Amino acid sequence: MQAVNFGLNGFHIQNRGTRVLSTSVGFMNKKGTASMIGTGRDSYFGSRLRSGHMGLDLGRFGAGADVGSLFHSSVKSRSIKAQASDGEVAPLKSQPKSSGSVLPYVGVASLGAILFGYHLGVVNGALEYLAKDLGIAENAVLQGWVVSSLLAGATVGSFTGGSLADQFGRTKTFLLDAIPLAIGAFLCATATNVQTMIVGRLLAGIGIGISSAIVPLYISEISPTEIRGTLGSINQLFICVGILAALVAGLPLAGNPLWWRTMFAIAVIPSVLLALGMAFSPESPRWLVQQRKIGQAEKAIKTLYGEGRVAEVMADLSSSGQGSEEQDAGWFDLFSGRYFKVVSVGAALFLFQQMAGINAVVYYSTSVFRTAGVASDVAASALVGAANVFGTMIASSLMDKQGRKSLLITSFSGMAISMLLLSLSFTWKALAPYSGPLAVIGTVLYVLSFSLGAGPVPALLLPEIFASRIRAKAVALSLGMHWISNFVIGLYFLSVVTKFGISKVYLGFATICLLAVMYIAGNVVETKGRSLEDIERELSPAI
Repeated sequence: MQAVNFGLNGFHIQNRGTRVLSTSVGFMNKKGTASMIGTGRDSYFGSRLRSGHMGLDLGRFGAGADVGSLFHSSVKSRSIKAQASDGEVAPLKSQPKSSGSVLPYVGVASLGAILFGYHLGVVNGALEYLAKDLGIAENAVLQGWVVSSLLAGATVGSFTGGSLADQFGRTKTFLLDAIPLAIGAFLCATATNVQTMIVGRLLAGIGIGISSAIVPLYISEISPTEIRGTLGSINQLFICVGILAALVAGLPLAGNPLWWRTMFAIAVIPSVLLALGMAFSPESPRWLVQQRKIGQAEKAIKTLYGEGRVAEVMADLSSSGQGSEEQDAGWFDLFSGRYFKVVSVGAALFLFQQMAGINAVVYYSTSVFRTAGVASDVAASALVGAANVFGTMIASSLMDKQGRKSLLITSFSGMAISMLLLSLSFTWKALAPYSGPLAVIGTVLYVLSFSLGAGPVPALLLPEIFASRIRAKAVALSLGMHWISNFVIGLYFLSVVTKFGISKVYLGFATICLLAVMYIAGNVVETKGRSLEDIERELSPAI
């Protein structure tokens, strides 16, 4: 996430062997034999894994060409030649444009991302004032509970969200999610003792944990293939917007110490709007087909993409096997031979995202900026937040052009260089006169690099690579890794810095970033330009 906890304690495959599958077109392999729809068994995690050939690029091609033949020729397809030199594959014909619009529904779902960021950031400015008001100004332990209870709730919520989304559907889960989000914010705003505040933060944490799982899931499942990357990255962008909104909401605190209650109360408004908006939003067609609710799925497709694409999308969903007799996956299915490899990639991306030091950098940024002569905490937070928003906006424009994998590699490489610069700025005597400015530059470049890929890509990539029957639970499991890692770093970071020094810690983060680059290069697949059904057939073929 996807998720970046700024200012707080607180991730097409084309096998270069024989075969590339598309929803409605067959392609010629290198040996000159046609590969037809639904017949391929060349799994990325099958024969290609055994040959050690991983992380290959996807050709850019549409998912919906020549749909009529799917209905009138018993799922027959025509074949065209693929270019053997660079792996690019030309489509039989371009994908038709949608006459419907998914943007209003993506916007409604993004309210969950805004609340995610807002609840993470709101305590940053309010903690000092609420601590005095609740009588815990001298109790660091209870203040820590006020902060960390949100993370504990988010861990529970992230695991719960997957099961709820599978059981009740995506939109109904959003409706359920609005309850702890609204009640939690209300309890925090009206708390007269620390116990009520902690309960409110715990409920809000459960809410944002569920949001962290279902926002990227829903957006990914309703977005057209050609702009899925751009729309998917909106999740991270609005998390950043939520964090900045929390910082802005804290500006009146200096003149009004009781303003902290209003800051928490503000979060009730988007919670209610989220519930109202989702009451009128279409359910994910993929979930509906999986539940064999064909009529409702067609209605949802018509709302999202227009009547002209109903047949095409339904054919794609059906050919992927989402309406098959396979039962919904249980938690233990995630560790089966069929899914374990792809699930481990998802968990690893979020582990690298957090262990690369993003929150640790933010924890220490205030001290770094003060060393450089930036005395204002607000200015320091605003600079970091602005760099994050700016980088995420750039990533959004590049997601469907450069691809997910290349942005991840670029991002972690930039983070490694920035961490090395930060480490050297604290240790090299030759750099001592410039240590302050170099530390600021290193911090800003690190956050900018993070927001280009490591921040937004994991939450976007995971719903793409997970098969439909495990998607919700696998996303939830990966996000659980995110929250657990986040909690551990928040708990032990200062102790590790005290023992080893900030320079060595930053050097360790640089090493983790380099390991992430190597892991991504060898294990992460490119999903740009592929429909979710194409990706599922390649990565998790039916047994």
